Order: sequence, then structure tokens, then C-alpha cells
Amino acid sequence: MAMTKIDAGEWKEFQIGELFPKIRKPPVLHNRQVIEDEHGIPYIVRTKFNNGLKFRVRRNDDMIPSPAGVISFGAENATFFYQPEEFVSGRDIYYIDTRALSAGACMFLTACLQPVARKYSYSYGLFPDLLKSERIKLPADQHGSPDWAYMDSFMEKVMKESEACLENLMLADEKKTAVDISQWKEFKIGELFDKLNLGIKNPDFNKTLDVSEKKTDEFSLPLVNAKHGNNGIMFYGRKDDFDTASMAIDIVQNGAVATGDVYAQPQETGVLWDAYLIKPKCKIESKYSLMFLAVVMERAIKERFGYDDKCVWDKASQLNVMLPVDSYGRPNWAYMDSFMMKVMKESEANLENLKLVLGI
Repeated sequence: MAMTKIDAGEWKEFQIGELFPKIRKPPVLHNRQVIEDEHGIPYIVRTKFNNGLKFRVRRNDDMIPSPAGVISFGAENATFFYQPEEFVSGRDIYYIDTRALSAGACMFLTACLQPVARKYSYSYGLFPDLLKSERIKLPADQHGSPDWAYMDSFMEKVMKESEACLENLMLADEKKTAVDISQWKEFKIGELFDKLNLGIKNPDFNKTLDVSEKKTDEFSLPLVNAKHGNNGIMFYGRKDDFDTASMAIDIVQNGAVATGDVYAQPQETGVLWDAYLIKPKCKIESKYSLMFLAVVMERAIKERFGYDDKCVWDKASQLNVMLPVDSYGRPNWAYMDSFMMKVMKESEANLENLKLVLGI
């Protein structure tokens, strides 16, 4: 089933501020001010995932929720999300008042807005005045106005096709079973890993910040830092400027969104100020085992740390993680390797299927 591609040849350009003069900044609730509650109100933060939702939080009389039916975005790490429910939010979250539009039109609009975010970064945030000055292309009706009805009907078709695709994937997935962790064992992170004390060799580096955002022949060394996504890699540097390690795990200790992110770094890697690398005490030669460890560790670490509580090694090393074990009660590296290899192959196959469905 191939989804029909959009013909944007007749679309018209519109200035965002003229379409949506009301861009609001909700009251800020920091992580320490909310209490997690699975039945509560959505807590929206500056993340590119899960519709901006960090978790749900308990309502109280002092909260002033943002309205349902709007499009939220973060000034830094900008991503646009349609919010079908009332929500509260953390720092530097804004919303476009789209309550006059249907849910389908709003979801279509978020996709059209997203290319705008590519121009902005954590150090150059997408604040309301900048967003209002931007221009986007949208389908137009015979009067030259945005064709919200077309957007709504198109999105309804997309949702139906996506649901059909999901049903097919679920049918294909019926034979798979959840991972049984009943026989897994708890290990302290600090008993499994040592923190690496990697530095900068070039004494002039701190003055010049001589790095590249893109990998080149000269700047080929991945540098991890407070980066959310892109496997934690923020810049590329010269290998002669940095101490390096390979087959290590990267933990982000500081960052508005990235604190507590954990990434496997099998390749030779350097590190900047807001992250650190740890190395398994037991020799691991497979990148898949390393990826498995990163996944289980991130879950434990993310539940504990946030922007207001830095993920320093002295604290992270004291956390426990559950791992599969062999008959001697030791971490079962062979199982982790084969399990993660299988997951990666299935993910690649599913991605190819989705590309076929979406016609990309």
C-alpha cells in the first residue's frame, strides 16, 4: 500500500505571524515543582520525542494549564507538536494558538512548520518573534487563503493509512514475545564500569573551540557533549587535539534536554565538558552488547537525573541496572549481543517497510 505523495507545486507562501499572531508563553513549572502521576496532566518539555511529553503530573489548584488544541514548541531543540489535551510545561516552551483549526489541520501544519526549526539550535533559539517572521508554504484555496479543509481531509487519509500499516505490522509481530527478565540480576553500574579521564591535548583548544559541526577529512573525530540525539555527538575534532577511547559508553551529565542520555560509542571518540565516557571493566568486543548496556542504563539514569540534578559519575555509579546472567551469575554478554543484533535487524526491516508505505 503506497501513500500518495503531495503535489506542493500550487502551494502559497504565508508569513507565520500573519496567520497566527497569538504565540503564548505558558507559566513555567520546573521538574522539582511537579509530581509524576500516570493519570495526571501532560508535562511538556524541550524534547524531540513522544509529542514533547516527559511524563504526566498531578494537577493542583495553583496550576494554570495551557489549552488543548494548540501547537507547542521549544525555543531550544525546537520541535512542533499538536497538543490534543490541556498541558503544563517546563522552561522555554511556547504554543501557537490554533484552537480555531481541526486536529487534522493542526497535525498537517506541524509537518509544514518543522523545516523552520532546522535553522535554529540550542545556542540560537526559536523564540516567538523569530517564528512570526518566518514563512512557510501551505495549500491554498481559490481565494488565496490557507486551505484548512484540504489539510484536514488529507490528514484523515494519512491517519487511516497509518492505522492500516500498524495493523499489518502488529499481525506480522504476533509471534514475538516480551523479554522475560525474571531471571535477570541486579548490578551496580560502578561495579561494571570505570570512568575514563579523557582530556584535551592542545592547550590552545579552550581559547579557539576549533571544531566542526560536520565531519570532514581534517575534523573526523566524534566529540560527545550535551547533545540530545545524533548518538550524543555534537562536534567533530582533530584526533591530535584529544585523548580518545573506543568501545565506551557516553553519559551526558549536564544539559537542558540531554541530561542523563546514554549512548554506545564503539568508534574512537573524544569528549567535551558536559559528558563523560565510561569503559566496561570486562572486555567487550561487540558493539551490540555495548548498545544493550546503553539502553538499560539510560532507563535507570533518566528516572533519577534531570537538568536540576546533574548526572555526575559519583551518583550515576551508585545506581543499579538489571542484566541477563549466565549460569554463574555473571552478565551474559553473548545473550546481550545476539538479542541486540536481532533488534537492530528487525528495526532496519521495519524502517524499509515504512519507507515503502510512505513512498519515500
